[in-house]
Amino acid sequence: MKTILGKVYVVRDDIDTDQIIPAQYLNLVPTIPEEYIKLGSYALCGLPDGYPPFVAQGATRSDYALVIAGRNFGCGSSREHAPIALGAAGIKAVVAESYARIFFRNAISTGELYPFETPQRLCDLFKTGDEVEIDIDGARITRVQTGEHYRLKELGAVAPVVEAGGIFAYARKSGIIS
Repeated sequence: MKTILGKVYVVRDDIDTDQIIPAQYLNLVPTIPEEYIKLGSYALCGLPDGYPPFVAQGATRSDYALVIAGRNFGCGSSREHAPIALGAAGIKAVVAESYARIFFRNAISTGELYPFETPQRLCDLFKTGDEVEIDIDGARITRVQTGEHYRLKELGAVAPVVEAGGIFAYARKSGIIS
């Protein structure tokens, strides 16, 4: 059983790519290791006031392993940097009611994180800092403190692409390209 265990960071609806990684950081090149790390340190720094810091001042990675969101996560511009910044910050999965299609595709093609969808409004049921476990194959999220669990939509063909490290790595591994 493949699982992700860690603390969640909870956001609401319509978190756009400028909130995930503001435009002034798009000059960072994710293929350069030092810049990839820097990109992670700026993840979610564009959120409106009222959200706690996602990455602590001076840190390069977040203490959180997962993001739980409402509807339309990753809306806005077509920004490959958005899932990359979250992955660089240490996020392994985002669980949202729905995604902007471009963010969903970019999350898969970069292989940075699992984009789970949920039929329930989990952003109203969880709070930032809750400890959770996601059973990737079983498509289930469990609040560790109470044992209560919620179904997620299965990833299907998405999981092997993310596990391979993205679409190109998957294509090489599968023999589609060399």
